[in-house]
Amino acid sequence: MSLPVVIVGGLHADARKEVVERLLRSVPGSVALHHDLATAPSGTVMRLVRDASGELSRGEAPLVNDCACCALREDLVPELERLAGSGPTRLAVVELWDSVEPRAMAEVVVRHGGGVLDLTGVITAVDPALVLSCLVNGDDLADVGLAAAASDRRTVGDTWARQLEYAPVLALVDSEDATDEDHALLAQLHPTARRVPARSAELARLAFAGFDVETAAAAQHPACALLPQDAQEAGVGTFVWHSRRPFHPGRLYEALEDLCCAAARSRGRFWLADRPDTLLSWEAAGGALCVENAGPWLASLPDAAWELVPPMRRAAASLDWHPEHGDCCQHLVFTSPGLDRDNLARLLESCLLTEAEYGSGPEAWRRLPAAFDSLLDPAS
Repeated sequence: MSLPVVIVGGLHADARKEVVERLLRSVPGSVALHHDLATAPSGTVMRLVRDASGELSRGEAPLVNDCACCALREDLVPELERLAGSGPTRLAVVELWDSVEPRAMAEVVVRHGGGVLDLTGVITAVDPALVLSCLVNGDDLADVGLAAAASDRRTVGDTWARQLEYAPVLALVDSEDATDEDHALLAQLHPTARRVPARSAELARLAFAGFDVETAAAAQHPACALLPQDAQEAGVGTFVWHSRRPFHPGRLYEALEDLCCAAARSRGRFWLADRPDTLLSWEAAGGALCVENAGPWLASLPDAAWELVPPMRRAAASLDWHPEHGDCCQHLVFTSPGLDRDNLARLLESCLLTEAEYGSGPEAWRRLPAAFDSLLDPAS
């Protein structure tokens, strides 16, 4: 009999603790496991195991490669396996530390848990009144004492965005300061999530609902991500922008700062004229942008290579296939209070190839100035 495991994460520590306490009290025989990474500078990570009645045990795990998250990964599965074999634990609640992202821990549990552990849920705890302030926070985690390793270069905003968008369940705590705008922003950032009150009886049921890490990973891949649709509510807007024409690398690079600051959150996929075979991902929050090479567009692959591509990626490409460009496209989504859609559209359109540039053809496109080399090939 495998042990059900639910992961509860999120930067909102008070909200996270409330959700964990609710699960412990709602599911008899449940146990919570928490690794406190705040002690990492002293060389160890503190482990706390408790149930609804209080603390059961406390211990330490040594740092691994000077990385607190690595220590968590090394210690998490053995501790869960110990719980699975020590008695009638009905549910193991893994409470992640503030800046730990649920995807990495979910994949660790599934990859190394064998037939002993069964990941049944991933929940992000949310204080609706804090969603915007976290999202627009461009501070490095290291500057606010939340870095998981000396090499951690993440920001508060992009970390919170990934925590929010990965979980299929968002548990909302009561907040007198939360406004209609806050709730609208939350709904537009992750429209497919189940949003439930932290005190709801439904929370315990959703902890056992089941979770598939492969499907969740595919939903985060820029080629087939389940991006939000166009929306407008309570002063919050989501603007979805499509184009088949490639970007001029120089003009887009010059517009990056304005595009990043135009919305609290933006994401999607895009292509550059000088790199027509490369699918590029766009992730921005808090004014910080991450642009990455996400591999080739399917249109650039030989037919024989398609069998190596995950079915979800092939299905997503076939739904949006263009007779000339295949799956190559611009698909960017901007979500923010006070969004200026018209200005965004004009700015994005101005970054595309002109009619004359487009008509010169792919060979000429490849000779355009490679403005994104510093972002995509920093070693070059």
